[in-house]
Amino acid sequence: MKNILSLVLLLSLLIGCKSTAGKTSDIKQTTSSEYGTQEDEMKYFFTATGNEPFWGLKMGNDNIIFTSLITGKEKLIFPAVEAIKSMDANVKMYKLSNETATATISIQQLECQNSMSGAISPYKVTVDIKNNIEMESKKLEGCGKYNTDYRLHDIWVLEELNGFKVFVTDFQRELPRIEINSTENKFMGYGGCNAITGTIFYEKDLLRFTNGISTLMACPQGNKESQFTKALQSTTTYTIGDNRLTLSNPSGKLLVFRKVD
Repeated sequence: MKNILSLVLLLSLLIGCKSTAGKTSDIKQTTSSEYGTQEDEMKYFFTATGNEPFWGLKMGNDNIIFTSLITGKEKLIFPAVEAIKSMDANVKMYKLSNETATATISIQQLECQNSMSGAISPYKVTVDIKNNIEMESKKLEGCGKYNTDYRLHDIWVLEELNGFKVFVTDFQRELPRIEINSTENKFMGYGGCNAITGTIFYEKDLLRFTNGISTLMACPQGNKESQFTKALQSTTTYTIGDNRLTLSNPSGKLLVFRKVD
């Protein structure tokens, strides 16, 4: 009888462990920061936060969401609008309104420190907001950042340069490639003769490859690396589709890459 009871107890423990393991494996791991979850960063191109009182801002192509601990302004959703850009500085202003409130958002490229965490962000954000029944707006200040397009995060091999298809014979050993890390805003790769590294500067509808450095190997005559790096440095905008990354500037299309990873 004792043996039977022991066997039943053992089976119960095994079933319980299996059930618990199954539930654990179903838990989705998400990462978050003071600006929200990773899902937020994929959906919204700009996020900002502020303290005293706590408030948050998420700006997307469809809407702009303001949340706070302010009575009557706990959550306000505004339709997306185009930015009003300053002519002499990297400052953008958004004039927002809905059925119950109005707001003016100013985003300035200026190093900003969170008053509580001490974290440094690249943009200073000011929000003037009021309900329609209020006479005066409340001014809030905080810090923010642009969320680099996660689709850029990949390895890309060159297909076209300045409107012409490229071949391995145009370079040293293989076609140029770049690997973009959208989380850290960095890139690295091969220019067609030398290894290259640098950073990317990203804002909505803007992409620049900056602070580029390369090894100093002498390239054979006819190698098109210099044309490639010049085009990369001249980039201001991009499009992604059909596993292709197209880099352009106001003059036209500069580079087309094919996704390989």
